[in-house]
Amino acid sequence: MTKFKYAVVHGRFQPFHDEHLAYINWARTWGDHLFVGITNFDRYSIKEESASQHRHTALANPFSYWERSLMVKDSLLEAGFAPTEFTIVSLPIEAPEKWPEFVPTDPSEAVHLLRIFSAWEQEKANRLRHANYRVISENCDEKLLSASDVRIQIAKNEYKTLRVPPSVKYWLRNFNAANRINELMELEEKTYI
Repeated sequence: MTKFKYAVVHGRFQPFHDEHLAYINWARTWGDHLFVGITNFDRYSIKEESASQHRHTALANPFSYWERSLMVKDSLLEAGFAPTEFTIVSLPIEAPEKWPEFVPTDPSEAVHLLRIFSAWEQEKANRLRHANYRVISENCDEKLLSASDVRIQIAKNEYKTLRVPPSVKYWLRNFNAANRINELMELEEKTYI
């Protein structure tokens, strides 16, 4: 396996959960320094994507960029990452041509890593390849954990069985996430009535 100077991962992390941590641990083996891109960083300018029907909704994006940054940072530190091993950035997934402003993209130094679970992940991999970035993807049969399911558990205050790192539980409680998600669920229900 070739190890690169930089490994780049990305996700919405709404919220950051155990499968996200597994993804980052896998990506970590590919580079000396890890860039973690947080997508949908500006919740007021999210565009609908045909390959992912829900990623633009308010309910699918309850946490701000800075809240997710805290969850990711503390989870990685808790998992044994040194602060100098990773950098958290915002990342406009809809515009790979802008990525050189946010993350390393030189194919001789950087590799972009994705786990493919659906048409949406495949679409992202295609966009990155089209922009001439080096991409390594791993096809996965199914997601073992989805952020949608995690958000439902949060709304029900099921923190004991929540499959998120301990620091994420701390931040979710600190952000009063259960109330926020319940309010968004009620708002979404009213929209469809």
